[in-house]
Amino acid sequence: MNQPGVLYLVGTPIGNLEDITLRAIRTLGEADLIAAEDTRHTLRLLNHLQIKKPLISYFEHNKRSRAPVILRALAEGKNVALVSDAGMPGLSDPGADMAAECLEAGFRVAVVPGPSAAVAALAGSGLDMSGFYFGGFFPRQKKERRACLEAMAGFPKTMVFYESPRRLLETLRWMEEAWGDRYCCVARELTKIHEEWRRGSLSHVREIFAGREGIRGEITLLVQGADAGAARTEADAEAPADTEAPREDAARECLRRFLDQGMTTKDAVTETAQTLGMPRRLIYSIAHRGGEEILNRESTETGETVRK
Repeated sequence: MNQPGVLYLVGTPIGNLEDITLRAIRTLGEADLIAAEDTRHTLRLLNHLQIKKPLISYFEHNKRSRAPVILRALAEGKNVALVSDAGMPGLSDPGADMAAECLEAGFRVAVVPGPSAAVAALAGSGLDMSGFYFGGFFPRQKKERRACLEAMAGFPKTMVFYESPRRLLETLRWMEEAWGDRYCCVARELTKIHEEWRRGSLSHVREIFAGREGIRGEITLLVQGADAGAARTEADAEAPADTEAPREDAARECLRRFLDQGMTTKDAVTETAQTLGMPRRLIYSIAHRGGEEILNRESTETGETVRK
């Protein structure tokens, strides 16, 4: 009798093909069957890796008919690798359903970790990472989306969502109306050639994207939690009106973080001002007082200035 096969949930690059792991390459190469969200998309990855394997599609609208095919392959002792178009299967795609069915049927499910747009965006957002909520895509119906926004209004930690570029402006506006003008981050086209990060208040980020003829690409949207926003508001209210010194350390740290992420000094100053709710002229003053430590960030290898 054949030993049952294993379902492998394989993380794949979210943009840059160099982000695939050695284990993922080996797993795809050894699998008997690969189930993909979009076989054309996955075929390009496999061709890049010089891997030739049988492919079947598995996505939201055919998961009921495809699940028996995958379960039968596992019963025959075949190993199946399940991949999404990008990132980890199961996050905002039906991979979680397939994993649940396999576990219920008694088959082993193994995870081959890989890139995740949600986690990558969270790491570079400048937002609190002590805890977070991942909401996937908002419901398409306006009534349901509003209900979702209202339900999350008091959530204390960072919130992470995926959003369509067509709905980004509307979602930012609704968030501001429902939650107030909180700090947010929009990460667009992560790890790709046109990767873009926009950080600041919801209104500020919305103005940036509203000034474009069209918004394209894959978008991860992160918003500050209710507790963090309240804490910032209370701190601003309690700060003496005639002094700017108490928050200089926070401003320096914020500047360093944004500069380390590749921003120019001008952009870092703008984002720091938006993040801390401080005047840009004051942030510039703090940056200049920091001298070489902030403005002239030298490369230890070449001695050349890497940001201006």
